Amino acid sequence: MNRVVLKARDLDGFLTNIDKEFLEEMNNRYNQAMDVFKAISVSRDDEERRNHEQELITIYNEMGKAMQEITAIERGIHVYSFETPRTIHGEASRLIAKLRNYRTQQQEFIYYIQRAYELLFNLALGGASSQKKNYLVVETPVDKPVPNYAVHKIPNIDNEIENSVMCVMLRGALLPSIIMSKEIQEYSSTGYLTPFALFRIKRDDTKKEHNMEYILDLEKSYFDLDMLQGKDLFFADPMNATGGSLVTIVKYLLDEGIRPRTIKFFNVISALKGTFRIIRALENATVYTLWMDPVLNDAAYILPGLGDAGDRINGVDSEDSPRNIIQLIADYGANIAALYRSQIRKIEETVLDRQ
Repeated sequence: MNRVVLKARDLDGFLTNIDKEFLEEMNNRYNQAMDVFKAISVSRDDEERRNHEQELITIYNEMGKAMQEITAIERGIHVYSFETPRTIHGEASRLIAKLRNYRTQQQEFIYYIQRAYELLFNLALGGASSQKKNYLVVETPVDKPVPNYAVHKIPNIDNEIENSVMCVMLRGALLPSIIMSKEIQEYSSTGYLTPFALFRIKRDDTKKEHNMEYILDLEKSYFDLDMLQGKDLFFADPMNATGGSLVTIVKYLLDEGIRPRTIKFFNVISALKGTFRIIRALENATVYTLWMDPVLNDAAYILPGLGDAGDRINGVDSEDSPRNIIQLIADYGANIAALYRSQIRKIEETVLDRQ
């Protein structure tokens, strides 16, 4: 079988001793939080529950402050809730709270994922420091007494987005990648439509976090290596748990002689360990995340996390008949297909041209 495998021990080899010490510290803090979880779940009255919740708030504030301090010295890590003004933190916090909530159903979950990626795009690109501006001249539906036009000024970020390729780590990453491509198209002065590179990668969930394997299936991937040379590679995945999938793909590309200009990874929630692994393993990679979570459990799931984001976006496949990428797009329905029609056509061309 034509595939590439990366093992967890190879990923951990990129971590520094300081990284490992800090990750152990965060694990200890989170173990304290889990003791409080148990106390909350068996609280006998409202006052007792409020006391335990206040204890939990204190622990989370301590973890948040510690993560903010350690990530502040890393040029490759950008966390929305750490870098934006306090006045707008509430917007991201409410989004994450809705995404975490097990009561949030699929369509509502997708709505919040769309909002999350709009915030991430602005964190990374929309608020670029360049003083140059683009002007959009738009004809409005008002045609009395003459056709009306409006002028809107936006940042000129063409140089940062018009060399980009959307790299999709299939399944849960498909819709976020489509959303990011749409944002790029809307901010481009030329309406630049990103090419797509589609990778079929999965991790072996029969294994634990410490011996996990990441398997890139090249036979079921769709990409043109030449198209990736010298490009800005954009990856969008709602959850960055271990960093293993991204590192596996990029290391494969590097081994094939591809030298990207930059690598940008956009996550709604990123685990601290996975983020460290990426920036240590890939020298020109930058991680942009809406929210940083402190630890992973033994099964390599983010804690407190939000469950399987891919299943919550796409619905659950049966093991014996998983949907392919065209079937996933079809199941998004007419609203998504109409909103992201250019991106979907591009993906369909990418897949069908290789078959």
